[in-house]
Amino acid sequence: MRILVVGAGATGGYFGGRMAAAGEDVTFLVREKRAEELERSGLVIKSPKGDATLTNVQTVLADRIDAPFDLVLLSCKAYDLDNAIESFAAAVGPSTVILPLLNGMRHLDVLQQRFGASSVVGGICLIAATLDANRAIVHMNEMHAIAFGELDGTRTERVGAIAKALAAGGFDVDASETIVQQMWEKWVFLATLAASTCLFRGTVADIHKAPDGSVAIAALLAECGAIAEANGHAMRPPFSERTRGLLFAPDSTLSASMMRDIENGLRTEGDHVLGDLLARERGAVQAQGGLSILRIAYNHVKTYEARRARTSS
Repeated sequence: MRILVVGAGATGGYFGGRMAAAGEDVTFLVREKRAEELERSGLVIKSPKGDATLTNVQTVLADRIDAPFDLVLLSCKAYDLDNAIESFAAAVGPSTVILPLLNGMRHLDVLQQRFGASSVVGGICLIAATLDANRAIVHMNEMHAIAFGELDGTRTERVGAIAKALAAGGFDVDASETIVQQMWEKWVFLATLAASTCLFRGTVADIHKAPDGSVAIAALLAECGAIAEANGHAMRPPFSERTRGLLFAPDSTLSASMMRDIENGLRTEGDHVLGDLLARERGAVQAQGGLSILRIAYNHVKTYEARRARTSS
C-alpha cells in the first residue's frame, strides 16, 4: 500500500514515521524547507514508546506528485484544510482513500464535496506530541492511537487493508464500525476542554481551584453533550465515565492545545471546534439569562483572534 502522509509535523510525522520505520511504503508531502530538514537530519521521534531516527525519508513536494496513492493520511490544523487539499489533490485517484485526523466534523463535508463521498473515511487520533526546537517529534505520553472506519459503519476490504498497514507502526489501531459516534465523543471532550481552559486560562487543576470552576466545567460538558445528542449522537456511558475522570481530576495538568495557541499568539481552531459545534446546536442548549457558557467561551476566542489580527496588521 502506497501511503501519502500530508505533512511531517508532530502528528503526521509520528504516525507516518512509525509506519515507515516498520517498512511500510510511506511518503511525506512537505514543503521544501521541511524536505531539506528531513534530508539533513532525518525524521527524529522521541517517545516513551521508543525513540527512532529515520534516514532516507521519502518526501515529495506538491508539484512533484505524479501518480495516485492508495491512502492519504491527513493531519493538519482545520484552518489549513483548503491549502492541504490543493497540495495533495494530484495524489487522489479513483481508488484512493482519504483518512483525515482533524478535529470536529466540518472537514468531512469539505473533503466529500471535493473528492466524492466514497473517497473519505472517518478517523480520530489520540496522541500528545509536538516539535521541539530541533524539529524532532516529541511524544509526551503513553497514548498513541488511531481509530477509523467507513462513515456508514460497514466493514469493508479497504478498511481491513488500511488497518493492516497502520498496525505495522506499532501504535494502537481500531478499525471501528462506530467511527462517527467516536468522532462526536472526541469532539464533545475536546470542545469542553478547549472552552474551559481557554476561558479560564489555566489547566483543569487550576480551574477546579477557582470558586465555581468545577461547576463551569460541568456546565460546559453538559452543553456540548446536549448538542451531540440533538444530532443523534448521545454520549455513551463508558465515554462519559472516562471523560469525567479526565475533566474532574483535581490534580490534572490537562489543558487544550487551543489555549497554548492563544498563549503563543497563534491562530486557533476556534471556529472549527467551538463555532461549528454551536452551529449544530438545534436548540439543545437552554441558556439562562442570555448566552450559554459555551457561546461565551467561543466569543472569548473570537475576541482574541480579532485582537491578534488587529495588532499583527
